[in-house]
Amino acid sequence: QVRLAESGGGSVQAGGSLRLSCAASGNTYSRYCMGWFRQAPGKEREGVAVIASDGHTNYADSVKGRFTISKDNTKNTMYLQMNSLKPEDTAMYYCAAASISDFFCRIRGVSDAGAFGYWGQGTQVTVSS
Repeated sequence: QVRLAESGGGSVQAGGSLRLSCAASGNTYSRYCMGWFRQAPGKEREGVAVIASDGHTNYADSVKGRFTISKDNTKNTMYLQMNSLKPEDTAMYYCAAASISDFFCRIRGVSDAGAFGYWGQGTQVTVSS
């Protein structure tokens, strides 16, 4: 069991930056595969980035080079630094946790939302032109 709560969303112009935070409580979050997902109105939920318990990361092609996922285990907090934001990044962003291996977290996690059993409530990111 782990409880997740996102924060840091907001409205920015294209090219701007935001940093999302996900605070975890409950079971030791460092044991989980952690990820960020997003969902725009009328669209499927899609993976953005994942970080394994060993610190290795993977990103969706659409955000690679612009977004950075990280975590601070001492604070039980995960972050998503979003730079060079585009209007197509507009979505509700969710943090999630999965009890899967580091290997599968890295190679499958960003494309397998079904593997994540714990979800936050979401934080809205809106990017205008």
